[in-house]
Amino acid sequence: MDATLPIADRAADQLSSSAKPVSSAPALRRHSALVRATHWLTTIAFLALLLSGGEIVLSHPRFYWGETGNVNMHPWLNIHLPSSRGAVPTGYGYVLPDQNGWSRYLHFQAAWLAVGTGLLYGLFGVFSGHFRRNLFPAASDLSTKELGNSLTRHLRFERPGKEEAWSYNVLQRLSYLLVIFVLFPLMIWTGLAMSMGFTAAFPLSVRLLGGQQTARSLHFLVTILLVLFLLIHVLMVFVAGFRNRMRAMISGRAVPAAE
Repeated sequence: MDATLPIADRAADQLSSSAKPVSSAPALRRHSALVRATHWLTTIAFLALLLSGGEIVLSHPRFYWGETGNVNMHPWLNIHLPSSRGAVPTGYGYVLPDQNGWSRYLHFQAAWLAVGTGLLYGLFGVFSGHFRRNLFPAASDLSTKELGNSLTRHLRFERPGKEEAWSYNVLQRLSYLLVIFVLFPLMIWTGLAMSMGFTAAFPLSVRLLGGQQTARSLHFLVTILLVLFLLIHVLMVFVAGFRNRMRAMISGRAVPAAE
């Protein structure tokens, strides 16, 4: 700037230069098209399974262990809800409308959508290296100190740093691995173990679980764990920045965090 300009003019020039808009950072690739497609298909399937599964539970809101269970047996869990079956003693003076027709049909259809989507995602994750690059944690991340630090940051609802915006921290990786390789397969297994047709062809599938009522109880418990995972997942999306995370999962691109 010319030193011969009056002080007032130099101050005005500095003010105008500082007021120039800063160019926004370009959006960079975050998720592949297949990851985004399987994410939203799984979301739709899970919500349909949750809705229809809840309606199915209302037909007999009691859970047992072993092979058989009926109203003459003591359940390990009795959900105090009105039932859609008059023969179930719930303590309520009325019976809900029976919606088992559409709910079971929707449940089976959504289950096959979830299974097909999961198989596609699993094959992609293995052959593309997605699991190795993005989900399997490094050995150094599994130390007690690192796990404790990550848990502390989550409990404090701290916003992720720049690096975590483009990758997953160790707790996220472990939780995703648990859902993909433990809870999701267990949900499929217990669901098939409640199918008379499937168990007639593969009786060992239900025997290993301890009976059809045990399979039903495990199916319900795994559902609770998956719902908890979903709620925490959505909460952390808001903490990390809802708009940017949603943009990444819809368009595949996200804006880098500011330095």
